[in-house]
Amino acid sequence: MTPEHRSDVTMPLPSGLAAVEQEIARACSDCGRDRAEVTLIAVSKTFGPDAITPVIAAGQRVFGENRVQEAKAKWPALMEAYPGIGLHLIGPLQSNKAKEAVALFDAIHSVDRASICQALAKEIESQKRQPELFVQINTGEEPQKAGVAPHEADDFIRRCRETYGLSIAGLMCIPPVDDAPAPHFALTAKIAARNGLAKLSMGMSADFATAIRLGATHVRVGSAIFGHRG
Repeated sequence: MTPEHRSDVTMPLPSGLAAVEQEIARACSDCGRDRAEVTLIAVSKTFGPDAITPVIAAGQRVFGENRVQEAKAKWPALMEAYPGIGLHLIGPLQSNKAKEAVALFDAIHSVDRASICQALAKEIESQKRQPELFVQINTGEEPQKAGVAPHEADDFIRRCRETYGLSIAGLMCIPPVDDAPAPHFALTAKIAARNGLAKLSMGMSADFATAIRLGATHVRVGSAIFGHRG
């Protein structure tokens, strides 16, 4: 579909997106939440425009990418063709990519160390652009994984605000792959509540319904929408 033929008529949902939407609606209903409280982030990392365009045409407007360079290569043209896209960085951010990240993304889910805070604060001030910022919590304290340890989270959030002047919107977590996710989601929600943070980015293809029941406001779903990556 060329930009000049982009219609405001929403196309039928691709089967994966339709199934995810149904499960989100069911999970919200089961716990008495409004569907509008949950933002679906369609994780499009490694997929090209040919796979992404049908999902956009079906009405999905929020997408997630893991790498700044990959997003920079494919999203500007898509966002020009399809206005109203919200782009979220859900993977680790390097300090030297902060300038590009602030310019391109509407939300960054991986704030987790002082160097990133410094770089983001500088670019937010310079560009006069304020993406939503989520602090990543390493709930399993896995050494190979990014994120702030739970016992350090309160102090880190305070320093984000007081030392670096950052506005923190919420928290993000990725539970250990072999653990039941619910305790990790509950822990993240508890940290958010005591720090006055309303947004929770948690839950992926295998566990987003559980995350919704435990308060997720953003779920990051890739393979259930786009299929498995090669």
